[in-house]
Amino acid sequence: MSRIKPLPHEALRRLKWPVRLTRAGMVAERITRGFWPVWTILSAVIASLALGLHDTLPIEVLWIGMLAAVVGLGWSLVRGIRRFRWPSRDEALARLDLTLPGRPIAALLDVQALGSDDAGTSSVWRAHIARMAERTRDARAPAPDLRVSRADRFALRYAALTALVVALAFGSLWRLAEVPGLATPGGPADAAAGPSWEGWAEPPAYTGLPSLYLNAVMASDVSVPEGSRITLRLYGEAGALDVEETVSGRADAAEDADPPAETATVRAYDFEAVQSGRLAVTGTGGREWRLTVMPDAAPTVAIASEIMREADGRMSQPFVASDDYAVVSGRAVIELDLDAIERRYGLAAEPEPRDALVYDLPMPITGDRSDFTESLVEDASQHPWANLPVKMTFEVADGRNQTGRSETETLTLPGRRFFDPVASAMIELRRDLLWTRDNGTRVSQVLHALTHRPEGLLRNERAYLMIRVAMRRLDAALGQGRLSSEMRDELAEAFWEIAELIEDGGLADALERMQQAQERLSEAIRRGASPEEIQKLMDELRQATDDYIRKLAENMERQGADEPDRQAEGDQSITGDQLQQMMDEIQRLMEEGRMAEAQELLDQLSRMMENLRVTEGQPGEGQQGPGGQAMEDLRQTLRDQQGLSDDAFRQLQERFGQRGEGQQGQNGTQPGQPGQQGQDGDQPGMLGQEGEQSDRPGQSEGMGQGDRLAERQRALREMLRQQEGGLPGDPSDERDAARRSLDEAGRAMDGAEDALRRGDLPDALERQAEAIENLREGLRNLGDALARNQPQQPGNQGEAFGEANPQSQRDPLGRTAGRSGQYGTDEDMLQGTDVYRRARDLLDEIRRRSGEQTRPSVELDYLKRLLDRF
Repeated sequence: MSRIKPLPHEALRRLKWPVRLTRAGMVAERITRGFWPVWTILSAVIASLALGLHDTLPIEVLWIGMLAAVVGLGWSLVRGIRRFRWPSRDEALARLDLTLPGRPIAALLDVQALGSDDAGTSSVWRAHIARMAERTRDARAPAPDLRVSRADRFALRYAALTALVVALAFGSLWRLAEVPGLATPGGPADAAAGPSWEGWAEPPAYTGLPSLYLNAVMASDVSVPEGSRITLRLYGEAGALDVEETVSGRADAAEDADPPAETATVRAYDFEAVQSGRLAVTGTGGREWRLTVMPDAAPTVAIASEIMREADGRMSQPFVASDDYAVVSGRAVIELDLDAIERRYGLAAEPEPRDALVYDLPMPITGDRSDFTESLVEDASQHPWANLPVKMTFEVADGRNQTGRSETETLTLPGRRFFDPVASAMIELRRDLLWTRDNGTRVSQVLHALTHRPEGLLRNERAYLMIRVAMRRLDAALGQGRLSSEMRDELAEAFWEIAELIEDGGLADALERMQQAQERLSEAIRRGASPEEIQKLMDELRQATDDYIRKLAENMERQGADEPDRQAEGDQSITGDQLQQMMDEIQRLMEEGRMAEAQELLDQLSRMMENLRVTEGQPGEGQQGPGGQAMEDLRQTLRDQQGLSDDAFRQLQERFGQRGEGQQGQNGTQPGQPGQQGQDGDQPGMLGQEGEQSDRPGQSEGMGQGDRLAERQRALREMLRQQEGGLPGDPSDERDAARRSLDEAGRAMDGAEDALRRGDLPDALERQAEAIENLREGLRNLGDALARNQPQQPGNQGEAFGEANPQSQRDPLGRTAGRSGQYGTDEDMLQGTDVYRRARDLLDEIRRRSGEQTRPSVELDYLKRLLDRF
């Protein structure tokens, strides 16, 4: 049995401050938990009075609120006092002891109950006490727990504290002096306390400056921004206080007092400071200031540098704007410079009135708007004024709606430039039509001339059909009178789509895409294109060349399916490295401004690629056996489908020629006479392939010819169905992909047959184009499947890769196989003095190609293995 006794002297002295701090924390806990409703109610009452809530509430509501606050405050005080109990020293020791391991303080307060006479037992007890006393050295006062969330579940204390902070920031504690006056019903506080006043000077929000509380401004000279709002409130009997001012520019400031000055005991004045002058509150306790109104200067804006045009036609115009406070908004106004335009061709007529082109200027989202530099980036390529002289002016505005203007710049409005001649012509026709609707007849004549003989000019079937449709819509609208603005806009949109289709491609053949990229680059060199445009076209040429070479590599087994009668003319060959070096040299010459040399080298590259094109396939090098026969059958189906598509297209040309040019009489001939498109029946169509003699233009047009084309289409569909059922090779992903592609080609053939029987030639051409593309895809996939199964196939399959014919041991780039049997060369490629530079160039090229994710996965794996090795 133990009993409590005072701590030993040394331990007591050591725990003196921890015990005191623990007791203080316990006092804070009990005060907080017992009296938190008191300061919550006080904070709410002070916030309400400081914010002037008593001026707006009805007197009845005000009295009820005051009574509720008094009752709540009294109940909170009584409740807190009854629950509060001062913590004792023993409670503080117990709290502190709980924070120590083993409760050492409780052990120190104990005495030995048994064995005190035994020396051994006493020795053990003393050792235990010493050990517990040592643990008290780590005693630290615990932090008080001031949380009252269990009692205040709705966080009323935080709401009251927030209201108090808002009142201190935006209200006035002087309003607490009005509390005694609330006892007088219907009168303000100052009726009992005597006359008083309050005043504020609030600068405009756009300045970002804080408001001035005039009661706290003791200086006689005050500077405020122009447009600052002065607010004065006078409390007391009428006539005790008054306002005199000359800053608003009005003769009598009392006009704004509300309610009228003769009967009011609370008067409010609100006016704007527009000029420097005197402001005074006269009467007992009044004050006077000399206000200096700082004028708000108008913003300024200036065009920083010349306008820049991106390769895709977007323009970028840097500008600098500033204001003494902040620029709020801005715009760029672009007007046509009619005097600077060369008035010829479609621009010779008077233009239709058109509103100025207006763009909103970009403003900084964050940061300072008083002085900044930004760039206006817009795309005006489709505007009628694109690539025409214009006048551009920048305007900015500040918070007071003051505006600043830049100097007017005369420039050519940037827009996308088209380097394909036909695409450029379509854009020019679009511009002429938007210039004035009176150019409709001229545009129609040019379209008729453009589509009269499209061979060699329009290489895109879809573009040709779109031009014909737009031309016929234009003719129909002109036949009904003057073009409507809606029809003009629709035609302009169609012309833009046609130009983009011709310029950007949509070409299925990689060779045509590469040749088109070369032509566009040559046209850009002749027309002095910008470096960005040159770079864009150069990248397109590189991509088109890579695509063409990859297509040749993928179609080594096709035996010249697109051109079966062409033979290789000589042994000219070119490597991929040489191609890259030539294009790098072309780009370097253009960057140095040596355009003539660049054009000459570009022509040389074009001739070399033409020679490369004829080595695509050699007769007699195809596969043998079931796989080779299946490939040859599919190639024949593809050729027959292309011929049928050409015949259908020539029939469509003949139909349009007889109903368009023939009726218009623009060529001075009648349908069926020489000079019409029907005369060209013995010439290749727009795709450069001939059809059968029985379906050439010049024969009778009608459902009979459409039925013959439909029967040919049906026969091709049946042939494809038989070939699809007998695909060779083992099951694989490539073989399944080939089957899916051929199945889609069959469905497209069915749709083409239905369209031919209906006489809908445009729809039939679209379906036939889908069938041709799917047939080509099926051929590629089937070739991949056969190549994967090549080692397991018996027979002379090796001849497909040139084992029987040494001349066939060349890849699409003309490289021969080395003695090891791998494609490459056995020649010494590291001759010369600059061997290390050549090695670095090769390594850089390997790294560049490995970063192009569009390359086949097999090639990427090979490049990665090269990088890992070197």
